[in-house]
Amino acid sequence: MRKSPSITSKLPAVCAIALLLLIWHTACDLDWVPNFMLPAPGAVLRALAEDFPMLLQHARVTLLEAFYGLMTGVAVAFITATLMDRFTILYRAVYPLIIITQTIPTIAVAPLLVLWMGFGAAPKVTLVALTTFFPITIGLLDGYASADKEAAALLRSMGASRWQLFRHLKFPAALSHFFSGLRVSSSYAVVGAVVSEWLGGFEGLGVYMTRVRKAYAFDKMFAVIVFITAVSLLLMAAVTLLRRASMPWEVYEKMERKD
Repeated sequence: MRKSPSITSKLPAVCAIALLLLIWHTACDLDWVPNFMLPAPGAVLRALAEDFPMLLQHARVTLLEAFYGLMTGVAVAFITATLMDRFTILYRAVYPLIIITQTIPTIAVAPLLVLWMGFGAAPKVTLVALTTFFPITIGLLDGYASADKEAAALLRSMGASRWQLFRHLKFPAALSHFFSGLRVSSSYAVVGAVVSEWLGGFEGLGVYMTRVRKAYAFDKMFAVIVFITAVSLLLMAAVTLLRRASMPWEVYEKMERKD
């Protein structure tokens, strides 16, 4: 019998958030911090409500860039990880390069992409793809490596081809790692799109943040940060739902452990 998750398991997180909001409100109410530096939570919520239609308009552009970039990153990561797992020499040659790319700050790459590709959507999508590529590639490589060696030997003894071995053993074994990487990358996608919009563009949440920052409207600045956080959490929740739909056996295994 399936057991419902306990409410008490979420209580510490709720209490931590409530405590943080209380400290924030108290600091603003007692003027420990000037309002122009740290607006009160109420001011942030009012700004969020007032500018919500405009935020939705800008979010449409940012989410499209994030979606296209994430899909590109997933496709390239899947092809790269699969080839690296298949060919050892390719793994040894490419893996260090992938690690090195993660030492380059995103803020340093974005201006170059704008210079090469202009102020359209292309540099934004490319930056998101570069940002989301690494977690998914590493996740897939770890997933392929985690495949049961004895099961692989059994399938080979039964005459299974490389494709059958990949389809029936390696790919299912990598799904869990893939979705873990995708969950991280989904939040990176929005942040990557926003960062690229800071450096050039006409629409998007990053452009909106630049405008309100220059106007010293810090309540609106915090409002868009809250909005981006909410969008990122929703994307991560969507990936979790997709994982449950794609891996129903994982849900049943967890239910059996609890029982």
